[in-house]
Amino acid sequence: MKIAVIGAGAIGNLVAGYLKQKEEEVCLVGRPDTVKAVNEHGLKISGVRGVFNISLRAFERLSLKPDLAILACKTQDIELVLKDSAALLKEAALVSVQNGVRAEEIIGRFIPKENIISSIVMFGSTYLEPAKVVHNFEGSWIIGKLDRPGPDRKLIDISMVLNKIFPVVISEDIKGMKYLKIFVNANNCLAAILGVSMQEAFSDFNISRISIAIWREGFDIVSTAGIKLVSLPGFPVENITKLTSLPPEEAAKIFSGIMSKLSKEPLYGSILQSIKRQRSSEIDYINGEFTALAKQYGIPAPLNSKLVEMVHQVEKNKKFFTKEELMTATKELLDSNGGYPLS
Repeated sequence: MKIAVIGAGAIGNLVAGYLKQKEEEVCLVGRPDTVKAVNEHGLKISGVRGVFNISLRAFERLSLKPDLAILACKTQDIELVLKDSAALLKEAALVSVQNGVRAEEIIGRFIPKENIISSIVMFGSTYLEPAKVVHNFEGSWIIGKLDRPGPDRKLIDISMVLNKIFPVVISEDIKGMKYLKIFVNANNCLAAILGVSMQEAFSDFNISRISIAIWREGFDIVSTAGIKLVSLPGFPVENITKLTSLPPEEAAKIFSGIMSKLSKEPLYGSILQSIKRQRSSEIDYINGEFTALAKQYGIPAPLNSKLVEMVHQVEKNKKFFTKEELMTATKELLDSNGGYPLS
């Protein structure tokens, strides 16, 4: 099977490198700086599985017709990427790995819908610099079709390939899982606003309280919209419902303990990684999804709206907020959000 990994960020590099290790025929498509570094020095992966330097082919543009394409760019970059390569992808199975729930709609403008496989990655990695990534923690790779439940021949074939590098789960309701994954990613915005690792951000109980409030507001919004959340491997829906029902101090302590142990290496969320690379983040497809749903159903989303606004300020001004500034900006919103006051 000829495999093209399109997008050479944290996930794209990791997946391409591990597939090459398993002797798959894989090429990587990325930006010029990464392509140059990979072709000259190889791809360096460090982290939970050790340190590897992997030799593989990298290109600035897709130039072959793959059997399988793994689209690992950010949602906001899909249209530009597929305009350039759609003609070569018409017959390929295409696996989307974007956060949020909008990617498949955009991909469907360029690629036959029956060829699109939606996926969710539960493993984590950090982009350090061109051709260098850290594999922070293990996790499964969930795949499925948005238009129909259950496995088919194509899904099974793809799962057998991907299962060589991560345990694969075939979902019968990947849409519900993708909405729950928004909750998993929704707290990344806080570390991005502060410009620090996830571990550093959530070692502070007050920052962790903001996280629980994000979930509370988000859960109210998706419930009003009638969206059914479906448990993810290692992250059941009860993680949301139980923590948001606890007293604020207790919930913040539990959340802080979980987030502080995610990875031995500093973990930088996808939003901050984009900002550090001086590119637009996917905030509009994560917390922005809550605000879009809230607007659609005529209900408030003041906390997530404020946080989306603050991330865009960081993107524009290239300046991070202090913890004090973040707490001041959200204090009034949290004071009125079911008793989540900041001390």
